[in-house]
Amino acid sequence: MLAKIAIGLAVFLVIFLTYVSTRNGHFHYERSGLINAPAAKIYPYLSDFKLGHEWSPYEKKDLNMKKTLNGPEATVGSSMEFEGNNEVGAGKLTFTKIVQNELVGVHLSMTKPMSAENEIEYKLTPEGNGTRFTWSMSGDGGFMGKLMGVLIDCEKMIAGDFEKGIENLKAVVESK
Repeated sequence: MLAKIAIGLAVFLVIFLTYVSTRNGHFHYERSGLINAPAAKIYPYLSDFKLGHEWSPYEKKDLNMKKTLNGPEATVGSSMEFEGNNEVGAGKLTFTKIVQNELVGVHLSMTKPMSAENEIEYKLTPEGNGTRFTWSMSGDGGFMGKLMGVLIDCEKMIAGDFEKGIENLKAVVESK
């Protein structure tokens, strides 16, 4: 009887892992919101890692996060290494593309809780009397990312953080 249960579990595990391996590992999460301010007023918060504490949902999850800044703000190649609690993890953010008042590209290299290489983009687009702020992240999670995607709704989790960040940024910018 025990042998039948073990064989059944092994067959289930093989089928499940085969299913996971057929999933697409690439992801793209994106959210946007309208901020009632010109792009020039929003842009500094996106291009200066020092200002992240004012709006980033990740910095708000760990107020004691260790951060090391390298290079001047708004400069391609400038970076911030961070190490936070279990909700934040550890890694490095590096500016990869900067178009003043329009676009900020950031490479995210996570080291904890698991290794990952992702691309983040902050885009500012004039809309009416305000600016549409779009926050996106894309990458390839590999097998572990596929497995996590089967077990939990990663988009809901990450995009929920983006939505909170957009709300935070809107509140900060519109109050000044």
